[in-house]
Amino acid sequence: MNKVDINGITVRYEIEGEGPWVMLSHSLTCDLTMWDELAAVLAPTFTVLRYDTRGHGGTSLPNSAPQGAYSFADLTADVIGLLDALDIESTHFVGLSMGGMIGQHLALAAPQRVDKLVIASSTSRIPAAAGPLWDERIATVRAEGCAALVDSTLGRWFTPGFRAAQPEAMQRIGGLIRNTPAAGYIGCAGAIRTLDITAQIGAISAPTLVIAGAEDPGTPPAMSEVIAATIPAAQLEIIPSASHLSCIEQPETFHRLVAGFLNTDF
Repeated sequence: MNKVDINGITVRYEIEGEGPWVMLSHSLTCDLTMWDELAAVLAPTFTVLRYDTRGHGGTSLPNSAPQGAYSFADLTADVIGLLDALDIESTHFVGLSMGGMIGQHLALAAPQRVDKLVIASSTSRIPAAAGPLWDERIATVRAEGCAALVDSTLGRWFTPGFRAAQPEAMQRIGGLIRNTPAAGYIGCAGAIRTLDITAQIGAISAPTLVIAGAEDPGTPPAMSEVIAATIPAAQLEIIPSASHLSCIEQPETFHRLVAGFLNTDF
């Protein structure tokens, strides 16, 4: 693993493969290992850059995750700072859930840095009615840490059949959730709670693939439909028999969609 100091934090990242750049951005309470399988699929054709988002995995202050609320301006500046540190002029960008939110902000803030954009299991707006739910999760993590969220999060992220059939995957992803620093969760969740950029994303010019899990209760297909209908150069794909982490639950379909989109002229 590699590390570089950016915007007052140390960012952990990994690079593999050869070819055009593609950057992978993970969900809340995960880290760059969420993308192990996709990175292996893309590495023969692309130079794959994975990183840990602020307050997650190995990205932190010297001894702890940054305290306080983060903003998507912060999270986007971290991406741009990493690209600058590595002398990357532009890249394809694949983001899932929170990573998809970061991708939308990046494509708006620095359109010249984004070649193609993949937004998976994400949204452009958190409804006001969901605010108290996010407040409750933040309060739980502040009191008990992210371990308190493992069971409920796995229940939203995967279909019941997959959870029953894949105990090793549940253990792996559950471990990522459990080990997320409380400050990292609280900071990122604070940014997510107030997300509302639907009115802005019509300005995104990058060719865009929007992916939804057909059985995702957290970011249901209707949210992806809004994104795909609002971004001019967007196409929508809905993966059957998948919930939120479709890259883990239906990897072959997810990988085929992403690799096909990145390898094809749009």
